[in-house]
Amino acid sequence: MPISVVLADDHPLVLDALENVFRLQEDIVVRARCGDGVEALRAVREHRPDVLVLDMRMPGMDGLALIRELKKEKLPTQVVLLTAALDEEEVLAAIRLGVKGVVLKEMAPRLLVQCVRTVHAGGDWLEKQSVRLALDKLLRREAGSQQVARVLTSREIEVIRMVARGHRNKAIAVRLHVSEGTIKTHLHNVYEKLKVDGRVPLTLYAQGRGLV
Repeated sequence: MPISVVLADDHPLVLDALENVFRLQEDIVVRARCGDGVEALRAVREHRPDVLVLDMRMPGMDGLALIRELKKEKLPTQVVLLTAALDEEEVLAAIRLGVKGVVLKEMAPRLLVQCVRTVHAGGDWLEKQSVRLALDKLLRREAGSQQVARVLTSREIEVIRMVARGHRNKAIAVRLHVSEGTIKTHLHNVYEKLKVDGRVPLTLYAQGRGLV
């Protein structure tokens, strides 16, 4: 049986190029081509392709949001992310969601084809440098979480991460559905436990342990 694929990219010229590349392959069949994330999700639900070749940044629903929805619905389609540029956070999020293939648009078309075949066969095809950086960050984050978990509660760690991302107490309280006074109490306890005396050193502490 040929490998069935759905293509998703918001640039018509890119879609044309992708379709032309895959239609030249005897072992691959294109089931649908989509110009936005919502259309791509609908196509995957309808066609149940083996592989979805997905642009990371899509209108309507971006790549990561679409992957989360596929995971939520337990759809078996494997995802190959196609993107013009990668950053560590996106790669890390994609890997944690189970993505096995990441290809830069600047790569030769034959490599994308090889990636689809590899992912369909159960293997990984990940852009090495970006993935290495992302995995290093993941390891630092998990090691840092284990370290602080010995002295902090899960809620205190959650508050630290929000502080390190620049959120003020009121915004954190709204997100966590608690009072601003509760957040102040959490921060007071955190400062005492970690022996830091403000938001800046707390942020540096969090960054140094990969918590953000």
